[in-house]
Amino acid sequence: MTDLTTIINALSTKEQHKFVAYLEDKNKRKDTKNVLLFKLIAKSELDSKSICTQLYKVEQCNAYHALRKRLFQSLIDFTANKNLEDENSTDMQIIKYILASRTYLLQNNFEIAYKILDKAERIAEEHSLYPILNEIYHTKIQYAPNYSKVNLKDLIKKQTENHKKHLLEDQLNIVYAKLKSVLNQINYEGKIINFEEELNTILKELDITLNESLSFKSLYQILAIANISALVTSKYYEIEEFVLKSYQILKNKKDSEKQLFYQIHIVYIIANTLFRNKRFNESLRYIREMKLLMESKNGTYKNTFILKSTLVEALNYNYTNHQGKAINLVESIIKKKHKDIESLLDLHLSLLMFYFQNEEFTKAKSILSKFYHTDNYYIEKASIDWVIKKNIAEILLYIELTEDDLLFSRLKSFKSKYTSYLKQIGQNRILLFISFAERIYNNPVIVNNPEFKKQIATSFDFSNPEKEDIFVLSSYAWLKSKITKTNLYETTIKTIKQSTFYP
Repeated sequence: MTDLTTIINALSTKEQHKFVAYLEDKNKRKDTKNVLLFKLIAKSELDSKSICTQLYKVEQCNAYHALRKRLFQSLIDFTANKNLEDENSTDMQIIKYILASRTYLLQNNFEIAYKILDKAERIAEEHSLYPILNEIYHTKIQYAPNYSKVNLKDLIKKQTENHKKHLLEDQLNIVYAKLKSVLNQINYEGKIINFEEELNTILKELDITLNESLSFKSLYQILAIANISALVTSKYYEIEEFVLKSYQILKNKKDSEKQLFYQIHIVYIIANTLFRNKRFNESLRYIREMKLLMESKNGTYKNTFILKSTLVEALNYNYTNHQGKAINLVESIIKKKHKDIESLLDLHLSLLMFYFQNEEFTKAKSILSKFYHTDNYYIEKASIDWVIKKNIAEILLYIELTEDDLLFSRLKSFKSKYTSYLKQIGQNRILLFISFAERIYNNPVIVNNPEFKKQIATSFDFSNPEKEDIFVLSSYAWLKSKITKTNLYETTIKTIKQSTFYP
């Protein structure tokens, strides 16, 4: 029953209604029990024996198992048909052209067949559909000896060039998968790996270079890899020039909108990179570009990216002294259901931070109460970076609310789980920060001690403040506000401005 339950639970309410209609339309007999079986699984916690009893008045029978198998097959057929309906219409149209042309080729109607294949080729080239192009060239070459108007040499050259592009796309897919696996080892297994060295080695091995021949999909894969590297190292300043230059190369290409999904994703990576590097106005400019792209093609990808664009937009507002606008933006969107769990978690954590910086601790705690799953659950859904940020926010909140039991419990848990990991990845500053926060809580008057102030200053030596991660600076601002006895949000904004050397 497990497979059936998992598949059925993954269907939305609307999809469940459609599937029932699909079954009813498919059923030739009125006494078929597949609809009832589906509803029993979808709407109850009954086990197999109970369901079998309701259907056949016995706890177990062959008819029940056969019915279950047929329902499973119907779910597969329904899902496949739905995906075909939702599939990119361009891809499907080209495939139809290829199939039609092959019929005409078998009938020796070469002129019509090659005209259809020429049209399919033009569309596939515009959309950088290399696998489909390979099918087109394969078909053209196969029948070229029978059609004198075709230049076989040119066709072979085209297919060879297409193979190179297809190979590059495959290679980048392999690189992306390998580095995602590296990231998983860092996140889930606590392994210490030189991520940047790993990235450079793999790219060098495959001899991958950036030029105009790349598709938006290929560029997205490269930038996604660079973005993962920056996430692990918090060195977003190292990839900024690369991502901006890379995007401009492809943006100037003809028909750049043909791979809209990847283009939007690239613009999001750029906007996020600029935000992390404290280039707020430029980041917002790319958010505006992202929104325009999201409206293209009748808003096909708007729902896919709305949470991501809102997150970066709100973060920019928060750090440019428009916190009220940031809070309103996030509050309004998290009320809506969405499948992008990772972005929803990021939005909730950001809202917690906004409330905390504004010293609305009760509201911040209400957000925290929504994170009731284990750390391992959130590592899987988001990342270990997200979990560490959540834990730090939790510790600081309990300090502000003077909730002793919860604070010391969380401190003990955090140190036990993450001390070794943070030391291994060279993030000792996080441990120092937690240590200073604990000392302030245990002895509040210590903030007046010149020696303590000196210890903080030497422990957080920001020799290149413009290259410091914005979230690291935000944590430091909390310590600074305690020492200077100033408003947290104002201190945060001042600290960020002092570290920003961009015009």
